[in-house]
Amino acid sequence: MLVCTSMELLGKSREELRALCATLGEPGYRGDQIYHGLYANRILNLARITSLPAAFRERLSAQAHVTLPEIKQRFTSTDGSIRYLFALPAGEDKLTARSASVEAVFMPSEGRQTICISTQAGCAVDCQFCLTAQLGLIRNLAAGEILAQVLIPLEENKAHLAPQTNIVLMGQGEPLLNFDNVMAAVRIILDPEAIAISPKHVTLSTSGIVPGIEKLAEEAIRPKLAISLNASSDAQRDALMPINKKYSLGALIDACEKYPLRNWEHLTFEYVLLGGANDSPEDARRVAKLLAPLKSVKVNLIPWNPGELPYREPSDESVESFRRILTEKDIPAFVRYSRGRDVMAACGQLALKQNNDSPLNILL
Repeated sequence: MLVCTSMELLGKSREELRALCATLGEPGYRGDQIYHGLYANRILNLARITSLPAAFRERLSAQAHVTLPEIKQRFTSTDGSIRYLFALPAGEDKLTARSASVEAVFMPSEGRQTICISTQAGCAVDCQFCLTAQLGLIRNLAAGEILAQVLIPLEENKAHLAPQTNIVLMGQGEPLLNFDNVMAAVRIILDPEAIAISPKHVTLSTSGIVPGIEKLAEEAIRPKLAISLNASSDAQRDALMPINKKYSLGALIDACEKYPLRNWEHLTFEYVLLGGANDSPEDARRVAKLLAPLKSVKVNLIPWNPGELPYREPSDESVESFRRILTEKDIPAFVRYSRGRDVMAACGQLALKQNNDSPLNILL
């Protein structure tokens, strides 16, 4: 029996592709060939998957399709990072029914490249220091839309790829509020027969959605987990991250204590330092006390990246003081300076900014 409507292939698992081929009267291994072609070989045009017979490619193209986002603009930073602004068509279900724009960032460095990808268009969590929050939630991304943000930059930059690729789910959106689509994409990213990135090099960042953390803990195949902390008390976090009113620091730390770490793994806490707001020595001591019960943790300190919000960057002195206090209390802490600040590609800056006045920064 033929499929009556055209199926989106990007984002489909091996099992789903095998089932599609069976529906078309083909052996299951044809689904394996499609899977390998799309994800391992990054062939995003069905006509070019030459491991499939020409007649089947033609028939498959009539029954299925691969939808790629339109690259509206590329913004290239002086540090080599590229911010991609993608236009997404409306999806096939009610959660993705609206067209939208979304961003990803490709960051090359010595020996590796890191791709920061989005999991929602906009964000509903409303962190007060983040420009993405100003967009609100537009819609969830489908698994294929998440994967395209990995596949397109890898393919575009394939001539200069380093041996290691890191993926961070830290762009627009809260990954754990789009759990099923995110995990469908992550399984393909982590599959050695697909995109083949090690779990050690894939990190999911959450604002602290406790039920999502508990659900992620039950997954046999999962990325590393990073928690956006950004405050040293409930009152402070309520003001900076309203999600804390629903999932308090106590509930969050309890979920982290129960989270099953693999023998090579640690929990990462991200702490955006806001000058005069959450960067005092007292804040550092409270953070150390808060994290003391947890095993195998580290803290990434991220100086706030400028934007049209009522905050300021921390001083170098306060950053170093914060780091030193945590380290002295046996909490490993590292300062992470964001890439791509000059093209609004840094942490907290993804707000669909376009720059039609500076064409030299845009590769069309």
